[in-house]
Amino acid sequence: MSKLCEDRVVIVTGAARGIGREYALMLAEHGAKVVVNDFGGSRDGSGGDAGPAQSVVDEIAAAGGEAVANTCDVSDFKAAAEMVEQAIDTYGRLDVLINNAGILRDRMLVNMEEAEWDAVIKVHLKGTFASSKHACAYWRKLSKAGESVQARLINTTSVSGIYGNIGQSNYGAAKMGIAAFTIIAAREMARYGVTVNAIAPGALTRLTEDLAMGEGSEEDKAAMHPRWIAPIAVWLSSTDSSGVSGRVFEASGHMLAVAEGWHRGPTVEAVADPTEIGPVARELVSKARLNAGMDGQDLDGGLG
Repeated sequence: MSKLCEDRVVIVTGAARGIGREYALMLAEHGAKVVVNDFGGSRDGSGGDAGPAQSVVDEIAAAGGEAVANTCDVSDFKAAAEMVEQAIDTYGRLDVLINNAGILRDRMLVNMEEAEWDAVIKVHLKGTFASSKHACAYWRKLSKAGESVQARLINTTSVSGIYGNIGQSNYGAAKMGIAAFTIIAAREMARYGVTVNAIAPGALTRLTEDLAMGEGSEEDKAAMHPRWIAPIAVWLSSTDSSGVSGRVFEASGHMLAVAEGWHRGPTVEAVADPTEIGPVARELVSKARLNAGMDGQDLDGGLG
């Protein structure tokens, strides 16, 4: 088997369980040196345990790979910087950052508490920013020093954000934000030899086990195993993915797809009088493509 990521140094956040664990294991299988980050918290972000991250490191080492554990909270700006420094100090450089850490605190909008909103936004959105900021600053410094850079930033979004899922306004807002962050970062970092993409995974993990994703036949359950997400992450981490940037890939055991972002739809000349807006706006809406449903295809008009 050819190894796509031979000697590539990769940080994977949230790598102790589920999708992140599959990323770490497959990356190591393909020759990467992996920093296995995981705070070790529960599904809602509470608690903390160094054991899960070290367990993945031990598993990689037992298979002949190289890995080191990191247990920082990625939403801690200083700790995220130290995580990037750990990768560089341990392996001499950093080639790839995969932002995968996340929590859930689902609630209907009218019942959501401020703390539930803040916690989810902090881990997903700020955590993605904090780690990315320090990694990208490092890559820009290398590029400005005249070094050839083939770096990769891979974020984690969700169909809950890009298409919209009831009961997840906090999580969905964060994930839609990460999709926008990905596009903007891709444009900013292109000059420095860095590609930036995102993955919207469909998998049965402890985060999704109560969202009806574990229902259906054994074949359906097998298709929702998180191992199906790892191949696109490994390929995006490799130098073979050069030139692919600013994209959101949907991945599961059922499919691999590229999600298409917002485009301007039907258009008219500007209207100055608000009393004249009604029929014009309704005409525009009647001509516009409806919002996608959670499967990315079935159109629901944006109303659930």
